[in-house]
Amino acid sequence: MYRVLLACLVCSVLPTIGYSQPGSRISEATEVTTSSDWIMPRTEHGHPDFQGTWLFGSTTPFQRRVDLGMKQTYTEEEVIAQERMMRARLERADVPLDPARDAPEAGARIGQEADDTFLAHWRKPEIVKINGEYRTSVINDPPNGRLPKREGFKDFTAMRKAAGLADTDGPEGQPLSGRCIVFGAAVPSLTPIMMNPNLMIVQTEGYVMIMTEMINDARIIRLDDEHFDNGVRIWMGDSVGKWENDTLIVRTKDFRPEQSSSMSVAISEDFELEERYRLVSDNEILYSFTFIDQQAYTQPVSGERILSRNSPDDRIYEFACHEGNYSLSGILAGARQQERAAKAQ
Repeated sequence: MYRVLLACLVCSVLPTIGYSQPGSRISEATEVTTSSDWIMPRTEHGHPDFQGTWLFGSTTPFQRRVDLGMKQTYTEEEVIAQERMMRARLERADVPLDPARDAPEAGARIGQEADDTFLAHWRKPEIVKINGEYRTSVINDPPNGRLPKREGFKDFTAMRKAAGLADTDGPEGQPLSGRCIVFGAAVPSLTPIMMNPNLMIVQTEGYVMIMTEMINDARIIRLDDEHFDNGVRIWMGDSVGKWENDTLIVRTKDFRPEQSSSMSVAISEDFELEERYRLVSDNEILYSFTFIDQQAYTQPVSGERILSRNSPDDRIYEFACHEGNYSLSGILAGARQQERAAKAQ
């Protein structure tokens, strides 16, 4: 059982919030350029030192809005307007709810309005530059910034439902996050998730460990560039890496198809991922990726974004997943009760 550090579903420490005057840039994001007098920090083994905790969240969406078409970047004026709206949303979220408000109507959706800040849905209202550009999406290829989904592709979840397994027929019908197994995309830090997008990197001479805060998913990357040849598919795949100059290149394959996500990146058992990590300042990593899956997509997909170093006082909190411990049994018990009630009518 996980030790609960705080009385919450999950807990996270995020960078200190700093607001600027309305209409101004909150802070000028560092462009991906390397100063001539900057000395790259290195480990005792001579490799670039990525160690510490990092924020992989982003206000730039993974996929571009459809209405933006082929528009790949924003102007400075457009960014100022967007950041102003982001600040306004955060201010509205901070307004206390009326304790005397009426109960919701029967059947109405009950959201997390009272918990948004508590659940770490907060994002610094800033669009970060990449190579001097304000990108409209993390995906930069295909040029429209969208996932090129192959028509007719059915992932693990779709095939399971087509076989007649409903969400409440058993634990297998529930998403992996609800079962507290893994959270997010095939690699949790591939997409800028909404909740607790923090990760910790630890390095040794022969390994790199990347652990995300959600479910404390830990990837152990072997720096021998040799995949296992045993045919075993594992959660988050088999990751191997190598150094190419000062860039860490990580290749991952042999994913479990159950990790397909209709909300982020759908995959088949053929999904393969290449990631690149390059330290561009003391506090920024340029993270880029390309993945291929000929069953799921009509072409390779590439993207990039900035990982920002968290404050030295920030940490990765131990994760306590109550859904798998308590809620899952309640969901299934409630479904069985509904079935009994329907038969009795």
